[in-house]
Amino acid sequence: MPSTTTEPVKPVTHDVVLIEGDGIGPEIAAAVRLIFEAAAAPVRWTPAVAGGRAFAAGVATGVPAETVDAIERARLVLKAPLETPVGHGGKSANVTLRKLFEMYANIRPVKELAGITTPFSGRGIDMVIVRENVEDLYAGIEHMQTPDTAQALKLITRRGSAKIARAAYELARREGRSRVTAVHKANILKLTEGLFKRTVEAVGAGYPDITTDHMIVDACAHKLVVAPEQIDVAVMTNMNGDILSDLAAGLVGGLGLAASANVGDHAAMFEAVHGSAPDIAGRGLANPTAFLQAGLMLLRHLGEARAAARIEAALALTLSEGRVLTGDLARGKVEAASTMAFAEAVAANLERIDPAALPEAAAPAGIEAAPAPALPDRITVTTREDVGFDLFFEVENAAPAELGAEITALAEGSPFRLKHLSNRGTAIWPGAASRTELTPHWRARFVRRADAAAGFDDAAALALIGKVGARHRWMHVEKLLVTDGADGFSRDQGEA
Repeated sequence: MPSTTTEPVKPVTHDVVLIEGDGIGPEIAAAVRLIFEAAAAPVRWTPAVAGGRAFAAGVATGVPAETVDAIERARLVLKAPLETPVGHGGKSANVTLRKLFEMYANIRPVKELAGITTPFSGRGIDMVIVRENVEDLYAGIEHMQTPDTAQALKLITRRGSAKIARAAYELARREGRSRVTAVHKANILKLTEGLFKRTVEAVGAGYPDITTDHMIVDACAHKLVVAPEQIDVAVMTNMNGDILSDLAAGLVGGLGLAASANVGDHAAMFEAVHGSAPDIAGRGLANPTAFLQAGLMLLRHLGEARAAARIEAALALTLSEGRVLTGDLARGKVEAASTMAFAEAVAANLERIDPAALPEAAAPAGIEAAPAPALPDRITVTTREDVGFDLFFEVENAAPAELGAEITALAEGSPFRLKHLSNRGTAIWPGAASRTELTPHWRARFVRRADAAAGFDDAAALALIGKVGARHRWMHVEKLLVTDGADGFSRDQGEA
């Protein structure tokens, strides 16, 4: 007779790339490895290098090819802080990793931690900030347009906004949350931040079980301080998310305790939010809590919620009892413990955790669930028309009336007329005298004449740019697009 014995299901071991990083990175990585081993967490580490050691070895990106290959295979990374050149040298290795693998969602849980007392303790803070991670000003496209005028291009795409919105709604649904708030600055940046807001709302229509609302970013900053418990899931563009997620971390103990996930369709990377702290590196002073929290996010992403809950309970017990604390938390109340002594205390407390008291296993915190209703990659429009162009050019000590007359004369005989001149976003000519302090950085807005032939005449536009360029240095040009009757360009302050 065939055997009726049921073979036990073998636990799955997950391959994870471990980047120990720079500064205190190797110390906190060793501490987390010790706790994971004590908890028998089903993870197999693949060590890899990035950051300072890579830069020192001549790798311009800070991310060696071997590390990229390892991440391609495992698709999972636990990364300690990396050293980044400040004000010189190459790009941030952190940003390089996020962009190489299109880790477009930065997920920052903000929740009160047992044993950590702050002015906001007891408020029931439990929110998640979901930050778009690759677009916005962080595309890093900058130019010195004149010796004293710098430009950064803020790039927001409909597709990128839809992806981060989907991430926020899927996370909310998975965690049983009820509301997603789109945080934006669309009252001022009507095209870029406005596109983000509208796209989040469009995606939200596919989640009728979740309430969608919106909040201007400065109002959100105020809300985080006066009523943080009212925020559930907040989704926002890159720079807004960078700033507000750090503010939110301060409500529950600071960056030294905060963790985040960088998640995309091809890879996920989990990390502590704090830096490499080179001033205390190698001295056993670092608190590994934030990096351990990142490890817990990794485990939940893998579906190992029970293992994460057990470690989290041991951490909470260690912090609550307050007998073994690193110096940043001890603050004279008890003798400061070393990084590894704290990790050993957490590991020892694993044995005191009653498995029956742990919460039921939950779904992973990843975002690769059923996608939101598909949005087209491109918006279908009935009409589109280029109606003019903006030309940015440099003139020292210009008198607005004389400059306006000069540029107007240069446009004579072309299909374009000079509508106005602006300086730092304020319309200067024609019109009433302005008290705006003028710089050498000007913008001429040319629009097609009413009697001009239909269509945009590229050759005529280039010829006009050439005429202006023969007198003044120009540095940038943008066409003015109108789609379905709606302007695709902003208006200057005071523009008629």
